[in-house]
Amino acid sequence: MMNLLHWRLLVAVADTSNITRAAEDVGMTQSGASQAIAQLEASLGFPVFTRERRHIGVTALGEQVIEQARKMLAQLNAIRALADESRGLSGGRIRLASFPSVTSTLLPGLLRNFKRLHPGIEVVVLEGTDEEVEEWLAADTVQLGVVMNPAPGRTNVVLGQDVWVAVMPSGQQQERNSRARGITLEELAGQPFILATGGCVVNGKSLIEQAGLQLCDVRVKVRDWVSACMLVREGMGVTLVPESALPAELRGLCVMPVAPPIHREFGLVCSPSGKTSGATQALLKGLHKG
Repeated sequence: MMNLLHWRLLVAVADTSNITRAAEDVGMTQSGASQAIAQLEASLGFPVFTRERRHIGVTALGEQVIEQARKMLAQLNAIRALADESRGLSGGRIRLASFPSVTSTLLPGLLRNFKRLHPGIEVVVLEGTDEEVEEWLAADTVQLGVVMNPAPGRTNVVLGQDVWVAVMPSGQQQERNSRARGITLEELAGQPFILATGGCVVNGKSLIEQAGLQLCDVRVKVRDWVSACMLVREGMGVTLVPESALPAELRGLCVMPVAPPIHREFGLVCSPSGKTSGATQALLKGLHKG
């Protein structure tokens, strides 16, 4: 059965000439996208794309299909824009504050889906530290802010959570001893430490201090999580980072769970103006449904 996601995928593949990038654009996995294209072509009875080793082309019939798909999606956007206009949402703008690790991981899919549902509403993302996000919310200069570990009852929508992990150089004796059971904050506190803050108040140092401990030997302090991991790879020490911030390449690194586990949660919080903004409430309503 063909659905809107399939048609969006076809157009995205035609635009990018790459299934992986197209899948990311529409919020699918690469394998799911390949399967969807195969099913759609089987349903149509002819190939839409030509496949070469490093390039995806479009067949002559495929060009006609994609042209009609573009028209269909444009008409759907026009209907949605008309619906937004009838509710006074057309031309609305939402200022959303976030910090880097969430901006790059959780927000893209959220904002992509919202744009499809409400093409007439603009979302402007402001990036700062977690402290700056709180300041912007308090000053009412943004309608929404991503808040880390928000107090109970404060969050309008929970976006997700991740867990803190320890990163050590591969081959350390402690790696072999701790891989299965995890490593405690007390064990980490006594080692040469690479402190990464991620621009956030909640970081390795604050977590260790909350546990009543102190870092004994901070070798380097950096802002970027990945930079800290690269320094660990060079044998300069160990670090504590959120799992979502780990580098794609883990060669030379040993990632271990912290025992007991420590999580961080991300929630969307409304400012006073956000609570009365129709556009902002439309975004939150869409997330609640999702």
